Amino acid sequence: MTSFQKPADDRAGGPGATGGPPGTAPAPTPAPDDAGPGRPGSGVPEGDSHAVTQAAMAEAFGGVRGMVETTVPGLVFVLVYTISSELRPSAIAALGVSLALGLSRLVTRGTLKHAFSGVFGVAIGVVFAMMTGNAKDFYLPGLLYGLGLALAYLLSTLAGLPLIGLILGPLFRENLSWRTRNPGRKKAYAKASYAWGFIFLAKSAILFPLYFWADPKEFGWVIVALKIPPLLLAVTLTYIFLKQAPPPIDVIAEMEAEEKAKEEREKQRQAAADRE
Repeated sequence: MTSFQKPADDRAGGPGATGGPPGTAPAPTPAPDDAGPGRPGSGVPEGDSHAVTQAAMAEAFGGVRGMVETTVPGLVFVLVYTISSELRPSAIAALGVSLALGLSRLVTRGTLKHAFSGVFGVAIGVVFAMMTGNAKDFYLPGLLYGLGLALAYLLSTLAGLPLIGLILGPLFRENLSWRTRNPGRKKAYAKASYAWGFIFLAKSAILFPLYFWADPKEFGWVIVALKIPPLLLAVTLTYIFLKQAPPPIDVIAEMEAEEKAKEEREKQRQAAADRE
């Protein structure tokens, strides 16, 4: 998969908010009647659809930087623990690195959810480990979260509301229009959600037995080794499925166009009333 590009500025309305690659002009969002054949109201030029997909996925999943940030605190924890066999310095080191990464996000005006989600996750792991005195419990909240997320992906898809669609829909400005107006896109979201669910489920099937049986140091290194590959596989499959799907229907552009038309009609009525 080509590495998805993070918008140049991920604040709402910033230079990268349209999802184009950094340094390019914002992608136009024409009114629904400008959509091409087979692309009802998409508002996304054909040549820009892949860039929009890349940018939306980077916003949702944090991009390459997000993958690194989710791995480094755990790597620091197991590295310090392997060297010292002491829980407290390992926990402090991991938390310190996580705080530094979060502050770096804030300084570079990154998305707040990415800045704080990592810090929160590491802090919960530190609390668990310090309460029990077991180094493996540093990873327990993440294990439970991964299992819960796997079930959420699978069950939501079985219920006809795939979780990936709920996550990415607002970023594509399509909200929930894919449920009733874009069946090809709903199918892609379902395939992507199943992929995430089964990948996370397989990861849980590997890690939970090791949590009970493995040495804390060995367990930590396995956790680090399995951090990025499953996530990268899931993101890659999602990108492939969406790349093959119809473009999103820009319901925000539709609403804006309708509002503008309503204002024009109101002005025409007012002008006619003034002439009378």
